[in-house]
Amino acid sequence: MDIKQAFAKALRDTRKIRQLTQEDFSVVSSRTYLSTLERGLKSPTLDKIQSLSKVLEIHPLTLLVLAFGHVEDAGHAEVLEKVAKEIDQITGSSGRKK
Repeated sequence: MDIKQAFAKALRDTRKIRQLTQEDFSVVSSRTYLSTLERGLKSPTLDKIQSLSKVLEIHPLTLLVLAFGHVEDAGHAEVLEKVAKEIDQITGSSGRKK
């Protein structure tokens, strides 16, 4: 699955699980734009992902992890584990605050 379709599925599924309508996003997006995102016709900016996540009451990375789980045909736990390892490699730490 390509990233646009994967993000579309993650957004649509999360919205439905949260029992929200496309109109519930009117503060941050038009229904038409949200529909284009949910159909995989457009890619959102980072600012838009953050705004959508606020309406969904989830962390923006949650949407991205769900989307990349579809892209990689992996579960979210696998994606998170991979990301954590890569962050540790880049930062040289366990990622925990001291």
